[in-house]
Amino acid sequence: MTRLRAACVQMRSGTEVAPNIAAASGLVRQAAAAGAMLIATPEMTSLLDIRPGMARPKVVAQDDDATLAAFRALAAELGVWLLLGSIAVTLEGDDRFANRSFLIGPDGKIITQYDKIHMFDVEVGDGQTYRESRAYRPGTSAVLAETSIGPIGMTICYDLRFPALYRTLAQAGAQILTAPAAFTRVTGEAHWHVLLRARAIETGCFVIAPAQGGKHADGRETFGHSLIISPWGEILAEADGDEPGVIWGDIDLEQVAKARARIPSLGNNQMNHLEGGA
Repeated sequence: MTRLRAACVQMRSGTEVAPNIAAASGLVRQAAAAGAMLIATPEMTSLLDIRPGMARPKVVAQDDDATLAAFRALAAELGVWLLLGSIAVTLEGDDRFANRSFLIGPDGKIITQYDKIHMFDVEVGDGQTYRESRAYRPGTSAVLAETSIGPIGMTICYDLRFPALYRTLAQAGAQILTAPAAFTRVTGEAHWHVLLRARAIETGCFVIAPAQGGKHADGRETFGHSLIISPWGEILAEADGDEPGVIWGDIDLEQVAKARARIPSLGNNQMNHLEGGA
């Protein structure tokens, strides 16, 4: 398969899991009804709660997670590829969580999973202090999924600022890159579009970036503007602002080879060290 319709689900997840599952499921159904075969939801689909200690009672082990179970059943029911952008799951032997993304096949089976590598430890000037590493254990490995709809490289949100990860995935064979996110409004307004387009251009990949948007119950505000971008850096679809909803775009994986033939930068690795300097 070289042609398919991809969709992004944009959400405004709150502090209770069940309503978030219901909202996400309804939007996934809308995307499937529009003909999407690859549907992606944002980072922290089922729970956004940065208030100290408030998320912990609601986070469970992967095998017990209601969101993952619901999305596996939904993917099988609809016969679609479903990227659960990320959820928080507990870890054995560690007090921290994992910020984990799942790619689910049309049969409802988990194809692969990816733990966010780069932790969001910043102060962006929006009145919030973000210290993701206090509650989450960073992942250690890039993940590429070989699928019947093409090789898919998985990333999450703050990973977007580390282009070496995307280059590694593309050089390993990725043709589609997923970047589910909960970008803050401040950083989103400044960097969201330019970073996502840059990652697509640098790698010659399609980029699927479903986002959280709006003012959330925990006090944070996210940017929205979910995007689907071509290997040439063109915006194929964009959510209009920060309201929950669905966008979709038709992608043709033959465009990956064409873009890389025009700009073969993935094969150029002359700069391997730095010389000189005082």
